Amino acid sequence: MNYVKTFILLFTLTLLLIWVGSMFGGPRGAMIAFIFALVLNLGSYWFSDKIILTMYKAKEVSKNEAPELYSIVEDLIIDAKLPMPKVCIVAQKVPNAFATGRDPNHAAVCVTEGILGLLTEDELKGVLAHELAHIKNRDTLIMTIAATVAGAIMMLASMARWAAIFGGFGGRDRNRGGSVFGLIAIAIFAPLAAMIVQLAISRTREYAADKRGAHFAHSAQGLASALKKLDSAAKKHRMPASPQTAHLFIVNPLRGDFLATLFSTHPPVEKRVERLESLKI
Repeated sequence: MNYVKTFILLFTLTLLLIWVGSMFGGPRGAMIAFIFALVLNLGSYWFSDKIILTMYKAKEVSKNEAPELYSIVEDLIIDAKLPMPKVCIVAQKVPNAFATGRDPNHAAVCVTEGILGLLTEDELKGVLAHELAHIKNRDTLIMTIAATVAGAIMMLASMARWAAIFGGFGGRDRNRGGSVFGLIAIAIFAPLAAMIVQLAISRTREYAADKRGAHFAHSAQGLASALKKLDSAAKKHRMPASPQTAHLFIVNPLRGDFLATLFSTHPPVEKRVERLESLKI
């Protein structure tokens, strides 16, 4: 199912890029946009995880550099029956975590410095088990590509906005796609399209990862306790995260943003904790 969603997202982005290309340069612009879309689609599939890791300046660590963190992951992958993912730390004081990668053989789990200082060992184990569950469920493919696609769409919106301000492209020749009204339409539509991309990421994946992660950790209490702490921290401190990548994190990093909360792909933490506490493991 995630592969179908991935195809739909990339196909939608291709159509959007061709439309924008035609607005900027008519048939020739549409052809250039089509070629660009093909390159972007391939890049999104193969390199989106590297883009995300670079965006957050995630540093891969060895067992010598982070022995406790590394050991927890090593223990969890035995029950999860997963290959060892990259283990990364983000130099960010706000506690949070995410996983990325197109498949289990090209995956990474990332935690912020803040989460290492906040959670107990059992709580951290619960969080890492949750992220490994995303990898096991192959959620990371759709999650990571969606982040890249949403970012590309927002880039188009920015381009269209500036083009509209300066009168569009193509001078007075409307046949070359210089319609300012068309560019304004793109500037309005593109952010809405990015929002649709966000909403395409089902909230049910978080419940599924919570449940499976609890089984990997042999306890639901550690993750339940961790979610309470992370939710409390998110209410006090807004993490400097991109709205297009907010769905990657274990809790919404933009909790203080009204619109981000309204259209959040994360289910309420209270419901997640309630479900975890009702599990019998």
